[in-house]
Amino acid sequence: MREKLHIYHTNDLHSHFENWPAIVDYIGKQRQKHTAEDEEVLLFDIGDHVDRFHPISEATFGKANVELLNRLRYDAVTIGNNEGITLPHEELDALYRQAEFPVIVSNLFDTSGIRPSWAEPYWIKTLKSGITIAVLGVTVPYYPIYAQLDWKVTDAFESIARVLKEVKGKADITILLSHLGILDDQKAAERFPEIDLILGSHTHHLLEDGMMKNGVLLACAEKYGNYASHVELTFDLDRRTVSEKKASVQKTSDWNGESEETSAFLMKKMEQARAVLREEVAQLDHPLTAEWFQASALPQMLADALKKWCDADIGMVNAGILLGSLSAGPVTRGDIHRICPHPINPVKVKLTGDELKEIVLQASAEEMEQLHIKGLGFRGKVMGKMMYSALDAEKLTVAGAEIEPGRTYTLATIDMFTLGTLFPAIRDAGDIEYFMPEFLRDLLAWKLEQTCRADR
Repeated sequence: MREKLHIYHTNDLHSHFENWPAIVDYIGKQRQKHTAEDEEVLLFDIGDHVDRFHPISEATFGKANVELLNRLRYDAVTIGNNEGITLPHEELDALYRQAEFPVIVSNLFDTSGIRPSWAEPYWIKTLKSGITIAVLGVTVPYYPIYAQLDWKVTDAFESIARVLKEVKGKADITILLSHLGILDDQKAAERFPEIDLILGSHTHHLLEDGMMKNGVLLACAEKYGNYASHVELTFDLDRRTVSEKKASVQKTSDWNGESEETSAFLMKKMEQARAVLREEVAQLDHPLTAEWFQASALPQMLADALKKWCDADIGMVNAGILLGSLSAGPVTRGDIHRICPHPINPVKVKLTGDELKEIVLQASAEEMEQLHIKGLGFRGKVMGKMMYSALDAEKLTVAGAEIEPGRTYTLATIDMFTLGTLFPAIRDAGDIEYFMPEFLRDLLAWKLEQTCRADR
């Protein structure tokens, strides 16, 4: 005897709500269809649903995202790095207070090693047929960043192994909600063949027909709600095993339908967000411009703010981090969020003079200034001109003195440069201090307020 289960999942929405009404309509109609055929449905989100680049998520610290998940009746979710490390500790602790679904993440604890009250290491779901499903969840362990926010994140693979032992004998089927990325998902499939299905995220990969690895089915639906994932599991009820599994995706732009109710809800939330972000933070006597490929006042102000906030020898930030200028008159939280929406934090690194020179030369290359950047927390378009505080890029001097090759300098910059391949000397620095939970826009607001107060 056989039974079919339909599993839908979303991942890495990053608060791209423009696609959400179509997703709601699609999931709703698929649920109706399967229910009419007496087939069960489960719905999961695999993290990074929240992204504070969007005014709604910024104004509510992601709580509006949880409302959306409630409204669509998600069965369970895990957290991504955007939930985990772009919210202050107290805001993440409060994020799921009104959640009507379990939050499955086994590798996150407070600093004393206690799992937060809103998180569960696994969830057991029993289908009408009696088949039991163990749902596990893990998130990518950015160790130093979580520690800076007073969380303790542990190795995901060790956590999976521990939970698998715990659920052994309690469930027929095992599903992993993984916010680790495609490479780690493949490693998990190799290491844990007892897992039946891995629903993936983080690296924004698209598996249109899924991927079989060591007998484990992997599924993922890219990013931004451009797709929704659908997995069909067919059970052999006599053996209580999966006899068939297949994955597909639905491109939301190809779906002919949207939830008008959801669109109206989002419009209402947007109005509320604008009201919250109308709070005034400064009053400018004159406009402050932001140019991407030449020196300008606003990026220079941000470089100066970084140096002072982090108590460093030098401040450094790329002009492309600021997406617009500020007009004379009142400046609101919404204005600053509009021009600096990135979930990017300040960092301070220790570098030798030789390393500093190497970075300055790399940053001044035309191809670097024109570089189009995706990911790493960046929500803009191009790198732009590198702006410095206390450093002259042409003369290679710091505070008027020539850079000494063997001397150690402290550089205040952005955490984006500690990731990827942009500046290896910063990424590989042995001494990196993260400043959290403040984003760059918080430093800019602080500097604007200080400057305006000094001008009065």
